[in-house]
Amino acid sequence: MKNLTNSNIERQNILNNRFALERIQEYLGIQGIVFENEFKFTKQMIADFYEIDISTVDRYLSKYNDELKHNGYILIRGYLLKDFKLKFGHLINKATKTTVLGLFNFRAFLNLGMLLIESEKARHMRSKILDIVIDTINRKTGSGTKYINQRDADYLLSAIKEPKYRKEFTDALNNCVEMGNYKYALYTDKIYEYIFREKAKEYRKILRLKEDENVRDTMYAEVLDLIASFETGLAYELNKKRDELGRKLSPSEVDKIFKNFAEHPLQFP
Repeated sequence: MKNLTNSNIERQNILNNRFALERIQEYLGIQGIVFENEFKFTKQMIADFYEIDISTVDRYLSKYNDELKHNGYILIRGYLLKDFKLKFGHLINKATKTTVLGLFNFRAFLNLGMLLIESEKARHMRSKILDIVIDTINRKTGSGTKYINQRDADYLLSAIKEPKYRKEFTDALNNCVEMGNYKYALYTDKIYEYIFREKAKEYRKILRLKEDENVRDTMYAEVLDLIASFETGLAYELNKKRDELGRKLSPSEVDKIFKNFAEHPLQFP
């Protein structure tokens, strides 16, 4: 895994994993205050937790404003601010004079912790995130970290992203291909054939996997990324062709798209 402080993409991949967020929140043992049906944190609460001063929080808010807002940092005014003051006015300095107030939800709280380089607590938290997210993936899939590939640091982020691209591909098959449900297994096999020269079932046999074991759990990050590249690229091509023709595609038309895509030089080193 790259340093979280340097990679917006890797930060976002983790912040988009709600199962991992629940586990991280449980590990940290921080709850904040409940406002608008969600845990919220004031800047002072953030500063106290990370053992930094408010000016540091303000500096990061200025530098990473768009990212932090995307992940749940908000400014409240008017009625919401009045309601907050009535319930939690003791948490705000000079509450009666405050006309706008910034609040973090847990995602934004964690987002800031992924960015902070001045906080020892934040550094410690980042060191735990990888283990927590890998364990979360294993719990969700019902497996342990039994494959050597899962000790590869980059495996984590590829494993998080891969289901999104898989869904893009299956949605494209559903919306663009005139064929029964067999198409999902058929075209998944075709991807494996193009990449490994083996069908998915044959690949399972080679690895001696049990029925409840996922082939993709055995793959290194580079392979997962290659599969994801095929799936998202093919999804784009299928949707594009469907829109051009104004109808769903026949199996022969889909086969031609697969063949042309797989033979493109960009798909291989």
